Amino acid sequence: MSKTAKVLLTLVLLAGFSAALYFALRGQKAAEAEIALGPVTELKGVIALDVEPFFKDERVKKILADNRLPVSVVRVGSREMAGKVVAGQMPDFLFPSGVVAANQISDAARKAGVNVAQSSPFHTPMVIASWAPIAKILVANDMAKPLGERIYGVDMAKLTQAMLAKKRWKDLKDSSAYDVTRSVLVSTTDVRRSNSAANYLALTSYAVHGDVVTDRATAIPLATKLAELFKRQGYQENYVNGNFDDYVAIGIGKTPLAFIYEYQLVAYALDKKGVGPDMVLLYPQPTIVNKVVFMAVSEKAKALADLLARNVDLQRIAVSYGFRVADTGLFMEAVKPTGLAVEERITQVIDPPAFELMAEMIDAVAKEMTQ
Repeated sequence: MSKTAKVLLTLVLLAGFSAALYFALRGQKAAEAEIALGPVTELKGVIALDVEPFFKDERVKKILADNRLPVSVVRVGSREMAGKVVAGQMPDFLFPSGVVAANQISDAARKAGVNVAQSSPFHTPMVIASWAPIAKILVANDMAKPLGERIYGVDMAKLTQAMLAKKRWKDLKDSSAYDVTRSVLVSTTDVRRSNSAANYLALTSYAVHGDVVTDRATAIPLATKLAELFKRQGYQENYVNGNFDDYVAIGIGKTPLAFIYEYQLVAYALDKKGVGPDMVLLYPQPTIVNKVVFMAVSEKAKALADLLARNVDLQRIAVSYGFRVADTGLFMEAVKPTGLAVEERITQVIDPPAFELMAEMIDAVAKEMTQ
C-alpha cells in the first residue's frame, strides 16, 4: 500500500470514529434529557362541553404533543366536576365553565386536602343574541341603547321589570316590526342543567335586588319570584347549544331574544364567514364574564396551564372557537372580517352569588317549575 493510500485510510478511519463518537454522545445527551424531563405520558383531564372542540382540534393535539404535554380528556358537566374530587383518584386537571363551578370544585378540593392551582386562559361574556328590529323596539322603550354600529347595551333592570310585568311585544311602543302577542321573554337553556341559564338567574337576581345576592333570606324569595321567567318559556333545552340552535335555525319568530355565550355567535360567524344581516348582539349591562377555569392538580398540568396562557398559536385557535383571550387584539382581529359587531371591551361586569347560594336559588327555581 502506498504512503498516500495509508494516509487516506487513516483519515477515513478517524472520520468514522469521530462520527461514531458524535452520535454516541448525541444519543447519550438525548437519553439524559429524556430522563430529566421524564417519560411522555398523557395528562388526564375532565373538561366542560365549551372547550371540547378545542381539545379535539388536530392543531391543538400537535402543539401539545410537541411540548410533551399530550392530553386525554373526558367531558363532564361543570356542576358535576366537584364529585370527581377524591384524594388519590384525581385527574391531572379539571376545566369547568364558570367561576361558580370552579369555586365548588375548589371547596371540595380543600375539604379533600387536594391542592389545586387555578388560571383562566379563555373567557366569554354572557350576551343576548337578537335581531335588529327587536333591538330597535327595546331602544324605543328605553330598555336598550346603541353602543356602536349594530351593538346594543341592555338595561337588565328595566328588561327584567318588563318581563315580570308580563309585557307583550305588541304592547310596546313602536313595535310594528314585531307586533305579536308573545310575552317579552329572554329564552334560556334549562336552569336545572345549564351553566348559562344559571348565569341568567344570577343576572336577573342582581337586576331585581340591585346588588349581588349574599344571604339566603334574600336569595330564596327572589329565586322563587324569578322562576316564572323560566316557567313561562315553555320547553327549554338542557344543553349549551340548544337555545342558540333555535336562534340560528328558526329565527326571530321563535327566538327574538336568546341568552347565550358570546363565543357561540362568534364561532358561528367565523365558521360561516359572516352572519345574517339582522343578527345583532345585545350586551346586558351589567353582564357576567364566564371564565373557563383551568384547575391544575399535577405539576405537568401546571405546565399545561402555562402553555395555554402563553402560546400564541393555542391562543389563536381558542379565538377561532369564539373565545376571548388575554390579548383582546387577537380576538378583534379575527372577528372583524366576519361583519359581526362585538363590544371590544366589556366594562360593566358583576360576579354571580357564592356557589352555595346559587345552588339554593337553582333548587328554588326547580321546585317552582315542577308545580
